Amino acid sequence: MEADSQSHLVEGICLPLLRDAQNADGGWGFRPGSGSRVEPTCWVLQALLNASQSDADAVTRGFGFVRQAQLTDGSWPSTQGETTGCWVTSLACWTLTAAMDSPQIVAAGLNWLCKDWPRDSTPWQRLLRRFSTQRDIFPINDSYRGWGWTPHTSSWVEPTSFALLALEQAPKDLLPAAATRRRQLAESMLRDRMCAGGGWNCGNPKVYGVPGEPLVIPTAWALLALRAHPEWPENEMSLDWLEQNISKIQGPGSLAITRICYETYGRTWPAGAPELRDLHAGNQFLQSIQVAAWACLASGPRPRWLSSGGANAV
Repeated sequence: MEADSQSHLVEGICLPLLRDAQNADGGWGFRPGSGSRVEPTCWVLQALLNASQSDADAVTRGFGFVRQAQLTDGSWPSTQGETTGCWVTSLACWTLTAAMDSPQIVAAGLNWLCKDWPRDSTPWQRLLRRFSTQRDIFPINDSYRGWGWTPHTSSWVEPTSFALLALEQAPKDLLPAAATRRRQLAESMLRDRMCAGGGWNCGNPKVYGVPGEPLVIPTAWALLALRAHPEWPENEMSLDWLEQNISKIQGPGSLAITRICYETYGRTWPAGAPELRDLHAGNQFLQSIQVAAWACLASGPRPRWLSSGGANAV
């Protein structure tokens, strides 16, 4: 019964919404009728590629939109017309690993990612903090470095997770020489930033001496980025934190990503936990294209977009 309900949500509701919402330029907006953006387009492409019957024409046009949005330095901006790349570069590279004709484009994006170092953890900034009177208020190891939402800013949990996923998914021959070191530093950063008791928030586990509260989506993305290390205590504690808080999740996007994360680690979805079909019945996901794509990935076959090495190129 549950499988039938999930299949109806995917095949009868979410996939038709996604297919009908594609814009003439091949991309998707955050809601039907809105202008195309790289972020929702990438998530729809992941959902369509993961579906049992992929729409080849829609996927081809979507890949075309993502490719043409790349800037000359190899990065992707959040919106068309911007001249500076940002975190969606990770998502674009991750998505285009499934396109056979995009290796040079992906390689350029990964090269940009590996050159984007956060400014807050430069040797000079670390030296200044060492002599700061407030150095004990922010108990993090600032020698670990991830990625920010925008270039040369600060390390944050979610963009770091997306960059790790992009680097892990890419074929090895497309990775820059700096990729291994960047992954090691970023994984160490995530481990160092876990909140006390498990889970992650957006940035630091403690600010001005006050422990931060974990949040569902940063926790799920961090766990997915670190899924190659299920034995790490940080992962086990954070999975336990997720399980303790699943019943409190009210947003369909949070629920979808949590379910993907939970089942990726081989855990059984708890009996009585919220279900995406029930949340959809309440507000139709507010017609969010991104949430509908996540729902497809959470309710359909095990996501092929979490395999490694670009194995699903089409």
